[in-house]
Amino acid sequence: MSDLTTLLEVGGPVAALGGGAAYARAKHPAAYWSTVGLPVSTVRLLSSYGSIMEACGLTVAPSRLRVLAVKATTQREVRPVPPRRGIIRPTTTGLRIRLRLAPGQEPADFAASAERLRHAWGVHAVYVTTVKPGVVDLRLVGYDVLRRVRMPRKTAHGPLEVPVALREDATPFVRDYRTIPHQLTLGATLSGKSMYLRHLIAGLSPQSVAMVGIDCKRGVELAPFAPRLSALATDPEQAAELLPVLVNEMEERYDLIKARQGIAPGTPDEEITSDIWGLPDDERPVPVILFVDEVAELFLVATKKDEERRDEMVTQLIRLAQLGRAAGIYLEVCGQRFGAELGKGATMLRAQLTGRVCHRVNDEASAKMALGDIAPEAVQAACSIAPERPGLAVAGDTSGGWSRIRTPYLSLGDAAETCRESAHLVPDLPALKPFRPDVPVRPVETAAPVFLPRPVTD
Repeated sequence: MSDLTTLLEVGGPVAALGGGAAYARAKHPAAYWSTVGLPVSTVRLLSSYGSIMEACGLTVAPSRLRVLAVKATTQREVRPVPPRRGIIRPTTTGLRIRLRLAPGQEPADFAASAERLRHAWGVHAVYVTTVKPGVVDLRLVGYDVLRRVRMPRKTAHGPLEVPVALREDATPFVRDYRTIPHQLTLGATLSGKSMYLRHLIAGLSPQSVAMVGIDCKRGVELAPFAPRLSALATDPEQAAELLPVLVNEMEERYDLIKARQGIAPGTPDEEITSDIWGLPDDERPVPVILFVDEVAELFLVATKKDEERRDEMVTQLIRLAQLGRAAGIYLEVCGQRFGAELGKGATMLRAQLTGRVCHRVNDEASAKMALGDIAPEAVQAACSIAPERPGLAVAGDTSGGWSRIRTPYLSLGDAAETCRESAHLVPDLPALKPFRPDVPVRPVETAAPVFLPRPVTD
């Protein structure tokens, strides 16, 4: 009886501890990783590093000098040599290990064995990045960071750079307009495409940039950000008037660059430029970012007159995509579908959009429109996005690289408030003043009248 009592006294706290760990792992994975997962994974990695590398085929034959030294000092068998391992660096989401490749190895060998290493060390995922020739970084992610997105507190970014989402390897996905000037973002209804757009606009609002919007849904997506927009078109008719103005602005900037290039002999080479970023600060025009929401609305036609207007708008968009980067004009094109069935010029415009972000789509053809021509293997990843995970997307570019990302939640009110607070940063562009949206005046909040109790009298 006493043994049973002792067992119950000991088993109760152990069961409670195990239940608490299971609850923390399911509901608070970050806390579970910091307290339980990190120490367990570290011990497992240190104790089995050599054997796991050998099992995964990531070892090489030892050098002749090593073989002679082992045979001269010990009688044990000479085993293959794993890559030299650096210090284990813990992070809030996993571990990082730097490895020096042995002669004859390449980073592709480790990338091919990433799934084996994940199961062997009991982590959520393993990612391989090349640091320099002969050195790779293994990033071990302890849990699914895309289930509940938490952006890093400190993210280094510069002008025209916006940390807009989190990658599946726990690094921030930064939208860099100077590296990838134009981008196509696709997604079905309720897929998180609007949330992605909110983060872009809210992140760009505090920067010195002019934002122009074309929202043919009567402005319901972009109108809340009107205080920070330099121009807004809410239907195809207004878009047909706005796009020629942007093209003229681009041509004037090219004239400015040409005037700067026609300088006197003897001028230092660093003052000769082919885009606005080489101009002096006092001469450089402000960058312009054009947001096009539901781009298919610009292609739809009902009459012959609409078809002529459509052709003109598409031609102007293609010109901006081809020539706008050097003039500091960038495109952010959003829609549910975007392909050849939209009409003449659609495929040519898509080819100019270097970056691609594909949220959940309704069919495989839509995913192929966004990713099929740059990363065919990413199409299946985009088609497997579940409806209960809004904001999850596949991001790629014309280099062929791609990764899964997810945008954290940002309410429309918070994004609109950010735009109102930075309304004073709207640059002065005279050509866009006729298209400046009307900003409704916020009602003055008055205090409710105070009614004092009436004194009781006889």
